Order: sequence, then C-alpha cells, then structure tokens
Amino acid sequence: MPRITITTTMDLQAFTPNETLTREIGGHIRTMLTEIGEDAEREGLKKTPERVGKAFQFLTKGYNEDPEAILRSALFEEDYRQMVVVRDIEFYSLCEHHLLPFFGKAHVAYIPNGKITGLSKIARVVDVFARRCQVQERMTTQIKDCIQNTLNPLGVMVVIEAEHLCMQMRGVQKQHCITTTSDFTGAFNRPETREEFLRLIRG
Repeated sequence: MPRITITTTMDLQAFTPNETLTREIGGHIRTMLTEIGEDAEREGLKKTPERVGKAFQFLTKGYNEDPEAILRSALFEEDYRQMVVVRDIEFYSLCEHHLLPFFGKAHVAYIPNGKITGLSKIARVVDVFARRCQVQERMTTQIKDCIQNTLNPLGVMVVIEAEHLCMQMRGVQKQHCITTTSDFTGAFNRPETREEFLRLIRG
C-alpha cells in the first residue's frame, strides 16, 4: 500500500506566561519549600517559585489550546486514500498522579477520506494533549479521537512509547521500563493494516 512517512520534531511555539498566575503558583511553591524544611529565601531558591510558576504554565499550556482547530487550520480536499504516517513525534508530559514527567515518542497514522491536514498539525495535536496532566492511556485515545472526529478519515492509529519518571525516580525504581499504548479506528481494525503501520514505525 502506498504511503507517506515523515519523521518530525516539534517546532518551537511562542509562549508568554500570565504574570498573575506566575505569582499565585509561586506563592504555593514557596510554601511547599518551607514545609519540606528549606529556606525559600536563600540564594539558590529565591527565584525558584517564579521559575516554577512560569514552567508549569508552559507544561500545561495544552488546556488553553484547541487541537481540532489546529487540524482545521490546514485542512485540504485531496483524493488520497492511502496511509499517512507521522512517526517519532517527541513529547513531554506530566503524570497526573505525581506531577512527574513522562516522555517519549508518538507515532500517528491515518487513511484520508477526501481530506488531509498539514503534517506538522499532527505533531501539534500530540503536543496539545501532552501539555496537560495526563495518563498515557488517555492521551493515546484523545489523539486518536481528535483526528477521527476532525478529519473523518477511513481510520486512525496511534502508538505511544514512553518512560515514566514516577517509576524510575520513586516507587519501583525501574530505570529501563518502556510503556507502549495503542488505539485505532476504522480500517486499522484489519490486522494487515495495523501490521503495515507497525512495520513502518519500527523501520
């Protein structure tokens, strides 16, 4: 089956933190530092609350973005009905259970049904859902549903491979575990179509 395959990394997106929210988050971080026994006024920590306030706004900016609007912003009519694969999309997210990072790569495929979207928009959709408090399983399904609902393709498949610091830094402390999740619709219910996609991302 003919297909398009690209390997991509995310373009840098402009981000400006909200100053009021930076101060509010920073106040909570200052309290936390004090509660764990630190001196929040010492040189190394004095500006940490502000830095964390800005960082957390960036790490959760996906709450303020509309992934379906991103896809619709570059939607084109095209009579192409073969597999389109965007693989190796790097992402960073926060585990909602401990607010520790998990990170890895997402691989996304869809089979158009009269409409295609800009390839970079697929990577941006991954980033929108990653920049929220997440679990990997939900994130996989959200990406799939967004593409299916917006493009109405013949099928969508998403595979995510990630490392979770909540398993590596604490808890079971296993350093080399990779968690893989997948979800699919439509044409990808056929085993041979799924296998073709898996061969492509393994290549």
